[in-house]
Amino acid sequence: MRHRCAILDDYQNVALQMADWSQIDGDADIKVFNDSIGEGEQVIKALKGFSILCLMRERTLFPRQVIEGLPDLKLMVTSGMRNAAIDLEAAATRNIIVCGTDSPGNPTAEITFGLMLELARKIGFENARLKAGARWQTTLGIELNGKTLGVIGLGKLGSRVAAIGKAFGMRVMAWSQNLTEAKCREAGAEFTTKDELLRQSDFVTVHLQLSQRTRGLIGAAEFALMKPTGFFINSSRGPIVNEPALIAALRAGQIAGAGIDVYDVEPVPVDHPLRGLQNAVITPHLGYVTAENYRRFYGQMVEDIRAWLDGKPVRVLTGR
Repeated sequence: MRHRCAILDDYQNVALQMADWSQIDGDADIKVFNDSIGEGEQVIKALKGFSILCLMRERTLFPRQVIEGLPDLKLMVTSGMRNAAIDLEAAATRNIIVCGTDSPGNPTAEITFGLMLELARKIGFENARLKAGARWQTTLGIELNGKTLGVIGLGKLGSRVAAIGKAFGMRVMAWSQNLTEAKCREAGAEFTTKDELLRQSDFVTVHLQLSQRTRGLIGAAEFALMKPTGFFINSSRGPIVNEPALIAALRAGQIAGAGIDVYDVEPVPVDHPLRGLQNAVITPHLGYVTAENYRRFYGQMVEDIRAWLDGKPVRVLTGR
């Protein structure tokens, strides 16, 4: 049987160059979708007849309704080993195999500090001014060295961020619901409460998985605790933060600024208020978007498909 394979949300049009897809040429015809195909019935209409889907994590939604509307679907392959956009229970009910890939997280740690450095030193801002004809500098930056970095979530990614912060000469504090003092010592961070982290930090950065427990974890009460000179960074997931509360805090000057890579709705709407705030540095979910990461994602997607075709699926996802 010859399969139809769809590669979704390849915004940069690079998927076919990032891996050796010839490994499945004899078994599947590949179609690449470079733009978002929408939601619900739009997804069903676009993907009707495809048996294999390659997904970039949490871009296109696959709730039960969509999965049940794709009767030919047999294999879903996602970047990363978890994808909250897929209803795994619905997939299992249909006997659809869902496989994943490795996702080391180093690029997201780097983008976190890219946002921090732009907020602190205004590199991109001054670059744009010079290219627009400005004579010389107008901003006064601040140093990361000696500042306090508050890390909310000290897992694999948060620990990497803590290590980079230490290399910059920052004092690092950490908190999450299940964090222990021993884990903090291991990562070189100070164990503290959420309130104290918010009160003392010059930069607060979030590195948690989105769940019912973390949704809306950072809101108006949390921004009220932060220093007026403090900066907030989110390169994790948009809904962990109450967006209207963040926007209100930025507009009121309650905090000095924010660096945001993730949003409630992605791609971020053209009329989104964050686009017009001078004290917000925003990027279009660049955290994991690197050539090295894409080679890993797409290379392992090909491996997953080949293994499934051979009757020996690998990296199978069985739960969220």
